[in-house]
Amino acid sequence: MGRSEELMKRAEKYIPGGVNSPVRAYRSVGMTPRFIQGATGSYIFDVEGNKYIDYICSWGPMILGHNRQEILKKVVRACEDGLSFGAPTEIEVEMAEFICQNIPHVEMIRMVNSGTEAVMSAIRAARGFTGRNKIVKFSGCYHGHSDCLLVDAGSGLMTAGIPGSAGVPEGCTRDTLTAEYNNLSSVEQLFEANPGEIAAVIVEPLAANMGVVLPEEDFLPGLRKLCDREKALLIFDEVITGFRLAFGGAAEKFGVTPDLVTYGKIIGGGMPVGAYGGRKEIMEMVAPLGPVYQAGTLSGNPVAMAAGLTQLQLLYEHPEYYKDLEKKGEKLYGSMERLVREYDAPCTVNHLASLGCVFFTEGLVRNYEDAKASDTEEFARYFRWMLERGIHLAPSQFEAMFLSDAHSDENIEETLSVFEDYLKQRK
Repeated sequence: MGRSEELMKRAEKYIPGGVNSPVRAYRSVGMTPRFIQGATGSYIFDVEGNKYIDYICSWGPMILGHNRQEILKKVVRACEDGLSFGAPTEIEVEMAEFICQNIPHVEMIRMVNSGTEAVMSAIRAARGFTGRNKIVKFSGCYHGHSDCLLVDAGSGLMTAGIPGSAGVPEGCTRDTLTAEYNNLSSVEQLFEANPGEIAAVIVEPLAANMGVVLPEEDFLPGLRKLCDREKALLIFDEVITGFRLAFGGAAEKFGVTPDLVTYGKIIGGGMPVGAYGGRKEIMEMVAPLGPVYQAGTLSGNPVAMAAGLTQLQLLYEHPEYYKDLEKKGEKLYGSMERLVREYDAPCTVNHLASLGCVFFTEGLVRNYEDAKASDTEEFARYFRWMLERGIHLAPSQFEAMFLSDAHSDENIEETLSVFEDYLKQRK
């Protein structure tokens, strides 16, 4: 029995399923998870000393690679002053100033501790601002595990084949309306059926929790027009795409301005953090200025702010990182597409910039139903093949691959070689 197996047996006695987040359990790929000891650059190391090229990147925040020294030094320095105060600090002001001064659609921002908390709070602010209760979300989009959003969600629920969650009272989801991603008419029908009742439409502008599904050309602009017409707010959940697709996130990449935006992952540089922000008149509804209550002892934690601000400053000062990530994405995912065609494999590769996904299904993947048609057993075989040859992927058909600045051409070429070998042997 290996060290990871031993740790999993110990964990299962005291932690539900042995993990603190369900996808980590490797159940959908029929394996024991690798327990991680450390990481640096583009590599991650398990407790048995195995080395992998990492395409999880902590689900996105390691856009500059693991253990980036400039960030690590700032974190260590912040720790020397104390880990938490439950009081205002200068660095959280600097973080808010930096984001608001450089992201045009964020006029005010509130720090929280996770993407789930950010989305939950943004929806509360939208309801408070509009005086309406209903929200529209999209099948396959995951917005965290708050009660009202665990309806046709992606990510871990999709991986486990769970349509919702036990423990969520029916009343919590009564005001959650579900539309089809990339289908504007499905949204319009919900507005027609619920006149004057919808507070907001929340969307992953690029869906990255049912694999990677790109918005069609008219989808996001169409949502903007619908929300303007119906006097509802448009919320972009940019927990994954924020500061990754571009410095201004998907809003910049696609040229569509949301009323509110949620962030996570990257703005913590690897530390637990989230944020929500947007138009000033909406954010002024949040306590202590307004009647929408939201609070958090650890919000704006100085260590998390030190990590996140350092990373955001590096990204802002070096726009070439984004150009390089575009090139790396085309080299990796574009080459995967070519190999799929060459070997006539029943796969579809969706990608944009540093985000990508290999779906084991033929034809376009443009929504939740298309993604669900994937052969998850084939994905499990593919996952095992890649992992055993030193390529660390998310253990789910319905999660994204993440590239970082630390991934080298040699890393990408090695990955493509292993991928090609998989396609060869499956014929």
